[in-house]
Amino acid sequence: MLRMLILRGAALALLTLATMAPAVAQTAGDYPNRTIRIIVPFPPGGPADLIARFVGQKMSEDFGQPVVIENRAGGNTAPAAQAVARAAPDGYTLFTPMDTTMVMNPLVMNNLPYDPLKDFSLISLLTKNMSLIVVRASDGPKSIKELIAKGKANPGKLNMGAGTITSRLGALLFAKEAGFDAQLVPFKGSAEISQALLSGTVDFALDSTGTALPLIRGGQYRVLAKYSTRPLPQLPDLPSVNDAAGLPDLAESSTWIGLTGPAGMPAAIIEKLTRKVASIYADPVMADRLEKAGITPVASSPAEFDAFIHSESERWAKVFKENSHLKLAD
Repeated sequence: MLRMLILRGAALALLTLATMAPAVAQTAGDYPNRTIRIIVPFPPGGPADLIARFVGQKMSEDFGQPVVIENRAGGNTAPAAQAVARAAPDGYTLFTPMDTTMVMNPLVMNNLPYDPLKDFSLISLLTKNMSLIVVRASDGPKSIKELIAKGKANPGKLNMGAGTITSRLGALLFAKEAGFDAQLVPFKGSAEISQALLSGTVDFALDSTGTALPLIRGGQYRVLAKYSTRPLPQLPDLPSVNDAAGLPDLAESSTWIGLTGPAGMPAAIIEKLTRKVASIYADPVMADRLEKAGITPVASSPAEFDAFIHSESERWAKVFKENSHLKLAD
């Protein structure tokens, strides 16, 4: 099912691109003729890193040029974004921004060192992840209701881990709607979250499917619920947090990742890269690899990517306005 959706989405993206003028793609010339660098604003091992390496490896094979992944973690992705914004717009420096970079930071950070709407050339969405509420399999609660009961019996004593601003807000909203106080422990990425949860530093966490699924399959994590009402083919029987906890008012807490470059990239190079992402996702072998890794790929045109960013900005601006008292911590 997931593989069919991936291939159908990739085919639609290719069809959209096919309506553009064929002459545009021809002006890309010999691009690329040297190493492409993809900057990932998180440590190795997280969803942004995983998808960048999957796509980067296939790009390297198809283009016949090296594609190097450069991890620049910290600062809620702002330092990495600033570095990309200042890079030459020649297509040899690319970036995998997340919802944090393009939507959340403008809502929570003052003096942001980049403009998400002006400083980047949009290429394509890459994936829409799903957050999972997870605990240690060895001694964690066996259900969301048991976790909530434990939180209510120990007010302010449970620690909850989360990485991106989206995940932090999701964790705080979950505790708020469930009616218990918990301490938010922020992390730079999924690798830190896993270490903290398994060592007992935090009692539960929000983590993405891509990094949580191997630990669930390995018996280290117990997953209590998905923070979304969308289907999750890898765990078809997993309930949403809304259903499992009886919290219908919780908005979806999930992250997304895209591919961009510095503002001012030649349209022909943007077009070539957009087509490349769509063709990568149309490959059944690639679709199978991504499915097994718990990653849901989503290809798009630059215009579709732009519309998505604007719709997400409107959605989260409303959530922040309604929950301005929540402290996301840095």
